[in-house]
Amino acid sequence: MTDNAEFVLSDSAEFVLSDDVARALGEGRAVVALESTIFSTLGLPAPANADALAVCKQAVLDQGATPAVAAILDGRPHLGLTPDEEKRVLQGTRKVAERDLPVARAQKWDVGVTTVSATVALAHAAGISVFATGGIGGVHRGSEITGDISADLDAIANHPVITVSAGAKAFLDLPRTLEYLETAGVPVLGWLHDWFPAFYTRSSGLPVPHRVEDEQTVCDVLRYRARPNTGVLLTVPIPEADEIPESRITAVLAAALKASAGVTGPAVTPYVLGRIEKETDGESIPANLALARNNAAIAARIAVAMTK
Repeated sequence: MTDNAEFVLSDSAEFVLSDDVARALGEGRAVVALESTIFSTLGLPAPANADALAVCKQAVLDQGATPAVAAILDGRPHLGLTPDEEKRVLQGTRKVAERDLPVARAQKWDVGVTTVSATVALAHAAGISVFATGGIGGVHRGSEITGDISADLDAIANHPVITVSAGAKAFLDLPRTLEYLETAGVPVLGWLHDWFPAFYTRSSGLPVPHRVEDEQTVCDVLRYRARPNTGVLLTVPIPEADEIPESRITAVLAAALKASAGVTGPAVTPYVLGRIEKETDGESIPANLALARNNAAIAARIAVAMTK
């Protein structure tokens, strides 16, 4: 990758786009946005985070699209990173959600790794319509008391971007997450699958509202959206060979959630994921890599279809 080029997309949104991302956007070719939290120490421990970055980027390239990893560096939003910038992201320890974007810019944060909400917002502003992640955030268990609902859901509901994920993170309240998405008017699709995935497992036992069989249908759902700024959630189950059996993950989740008592806000996800890794003796890491790579490949296929 060559040096980055600075582009001003609007009066209020200044981006640094890598040369390959800028060229692909300028030529109307397929681009897939990727969040950077999953590639930082907040997402996966080293060296698995570097492996995730490499396999996700390659999965996008293999399908004929250009990967655009999002991050805040020196207070500026980036889409597409140089190798040196990727090294900084791999060591990142500060999350940036959508609400934090103006703060990160105003305070010139050194490194900010983007969550789903921030990446969806940046992708929309840059004209990128497809975004791949591992699993989205959602409604947390006990939210009727804590009010803890991830900003990811509102971001998906308010930016016309297709988010490709393995459902929501398994330790969340998945029925309420689906209810929230319905209320927000977000079409939730199942990729060749009838059930809402639960991250490490292919099915949560909850039916997905709509099953889709091909890339063009996903593109058309975004095209025919009822609200101008509403996005689409495409759920892709983890490959069958990489699934952690439900009987095993249920006990692991229970132990992780019990250990997380007292942990709140943005700290919940990295804490629980760390506990899951410990409780599974590291088995969750290859599962994480497999589903992230698979999501990136499916997202790239959709992005290519959109250009046609």
